[in-house]
Amino acid sequence: FAMGLTGTQIAKDAADIILLDDNFASIVTAAKWGRNVYASVQKFLQFQLTVNIAAVTVALVGGTANQASPLAAIQLLWVNLLMDSLASLALASEPPTAELLLRAPVNRSDSMITKRMWANMLGQAGYQIVVSLLLLFSGPEWFDLTPGDVDEDNNINSVHYTLIFNVFVWMQLFNEINSRNLKGEVNVFKGIEKNPLFCAIIAVTSGLQVIMVQFGGKSLHVADGGLSGKFWGISIGLGAGSLVVQQIINVLYKYSSKYKGYRKQKRMKRDAMMLENRE
Repeated sequence: FAMGLTGTQIAKDAADIILLDDNFASIVTAAKWGRNVYASVQKFLQFQLTVNIAAVTVALVGGTANQASPLAAIQLLWVNLLMDSLASLALASEPPTAELLLRAPVNRSDSMITKRMWANMLGQAGYQIVVSLLLLFSGPEWFDLTPGDVDEDNNINSVHYTLIFNVFVWMQLFNEINSRNLKGEVNVFKGIEKNPLFCAIIAVTSGLQVIMVQFGGKSLHVADGGLSGKFWGISIGLGAGSLVVQQIINVLYKYSSKYKGYRKQKRMKRDAMMLENRE
């Protein structure tokens, strides 16, 4: 650090950070914002990679099984817009909190994607893939729908595929709320009221999704007339399931970490006994 007002030019040239107001309290602010930027990048990566894993898997499996992806190109474009532009703006706008200063410093050699993030991403992506594929292969039987590939062969925008698309997007929207947290916090809504931009983006995205599904028609490759209230309830309900899945992931990760710690201690005791016996 160097002082911006009273510091010498040599000190400023050698410093990594210059305090423009010569106030040491600014160091705390700088550290808090620096950690907040790092955490925001992690949140975005966690959300983006989850969407990528799920979307690629669903498109690949659906294309292999039915010779066509259940998610149309224009729909994937909307998912990409949701994932890249709006989500990055929402997650990057999180204000810094005092809890950031309680975290240990991050080593420059550490991976930006932590084990906890991998657990969150794979758990959420797994849920999204299972739900999407169940709807793809069993949805017509469950909800008395014409299979999407049959409608597509007849040049009809399928209610079946529209349902899959709607469910998929709502799972992303709810998982965007989960992605605000990186350490397995129980209350994923904590502090959300302090970020009006995030709330506004979620509201606008939700509204646009409703408009797209109900009025998009052929231009957005959705069923004419959109979905009924029944299917909207199913879509939002399965999307909200991401919140429940996140709590399950937190519990499993917690007990998995405890079990690994127990095994490590047991191994250390065993090695210590072996060394004593050799002596």
